[in-house]
Amino acid sequence: MCYRRGFTLGANIELKDIVMNAPTKFPLARNPAGAAPKRRPGSVRRTSTIDTVWPEGYGTPMHMDGHARDLLTPADGSPPIVLAEDRYTIVASPRREILAIAVSPDRPQAQELVGVRAGGEFRKAISRIMADEKIRGTPLYLILDDFAGASQVAGWAWSRWVDDVQALAEAKGVPFTGRRGVDMEGVCTGFSPGSSALSGPRPIAMKLQNNARVPPLVRADDPQGWHELGRQTGVGMRRARRIDVWRAGDGLGIDVGFQDSSTAPDGGDRIAIHEYHVTARAVEGRLCDLSVDVHVLPYQECPGAVVHAQRMLGTPLAQMREAVRETLPGTLGCTHLNDVLRSMAEVIVMSSYLSDSI
Repeated sequence: MCYRRGFTLGANIELKDIVMNAPTKFPLARNPAGAAPKRRPGSVRRTSTIDTVWPEGYGTPMHMDGHARDLLTPADGSPPIVLAEDRYTIVASPRREILAIAVSPDRPQAQELVGVRAGGEFRKAISRIMADEKIRGTPLYLILDDFAGASQVAGWAWSRWVDDVQALAEAKGVPFTGRRGVDMEGVCTGFSPGSSALSGPRPIAMKLQNNARVPPLVRADDPQGWHELGRQTGVGMRRARRIDVWRAGDGLGIDVGFQDSSTAPDGGDRIAIHEYHVTARAVEGRLCDLSVDVHVLPYQECPGAVVHAQRMLGTPLAQMREAVRETLPGTLGCTHLNDVLRSMAEVIVMSSYLSDSI
């Protein structure tokens, strides 16, 4: 077995600077990753997006369009092949309860998710209801599993468009869902007891959270590198993922990109609140090498989760969804980095398409 670890937290930050189990302040991460890398010959790429808008305004149901695609890039230079492509539309209440869902291609069992609320039991519900999709590692399962995380962060988009989201909520007579004080303490590394996110009577205002303008995800010289991205106008949030898999010596090479971004009132480049880039290698189906690059995160303490991520080394990829939740709970993990790591669960399934492309 080979185990190598790596991470990029910021200038002049080393492992010795990190105090385990205590919040450590790092330089604010504001280093956009840029467009996706060009596709490798002999690789499979999975891209996914979940776009969220509020057609009736703040405090009303969110409409979420999920889209995911697997694309094979043959080694011989022949045109890429779409292996699978799934979509959904979900209408969810402000409490993140699924009010309606439509899936394409249709899976009738998805209607059993109506009434299920994002939270602790949601992923158990989809694991049971959509068991076949999980076993087959379909693109649909990824975007369904991602509903919980995408709906949780979606409301941040409003902080780009209004000065005080809490005041807007009070004016609309709806509960304010922003992160406040002890309600969030201990849920992740960024909200560790004593962190800057919890300073004062309430966390740093959503408006002031660290963020960065990010360029488009699609490369001009590789337009097929992403599935078709929807056009958002007005207040909108997008969760985007990219997973590349290829044969690498006696194992698999893995390259993962992750970004949460909102539209901008001035119509310019999108604004990201979370962005990670992870490279890894798997040997005999187990995570062997792992390197995490932090690009954009909201608080100074957030990058501390990168070191804990190394605990996943040696984990069978097929068990990543459950193992990450067990190994990196609470302040050991970052909710969004955990989601990045969990998304590698289908890498083995994706790699099965590579046998005829090498």
